[in-house]
Amino acid sequence: MQRVHLVIHGRVIMVGFRYFIRNKALFLGLNGWVRNINDKVEAVFEGQQDKLNRMIEICEDGPIMSRVDKVDIKYETPENLKGFEIK
Repeated sequence: MQRVHLVIHGRVIMVGFRYFIRNKALFLGLNGWVRNINDKVEAVFEGQQDKLNRMIEICEDGPIMSRVDKVDIKYETPENLKGFEIK
């Protein structure tokens, strides 16, 4: 199991980004959380590396109404999170 911490920059607030992320994470079987921080979205995902890679790609694209300018990616020690939460 791996853990990745993302900060997503761009037009990501008020476009359904958190709900989009939660639905994709649940579909991929990832655990973690997502929240708004100022004008960015922050998310943590835990799971298999191939699924994390796919989730990073999904975050780089975002939902149709969003515009992703940059994604900061940091790998961390897994904490064995359960489920996926919108904070």
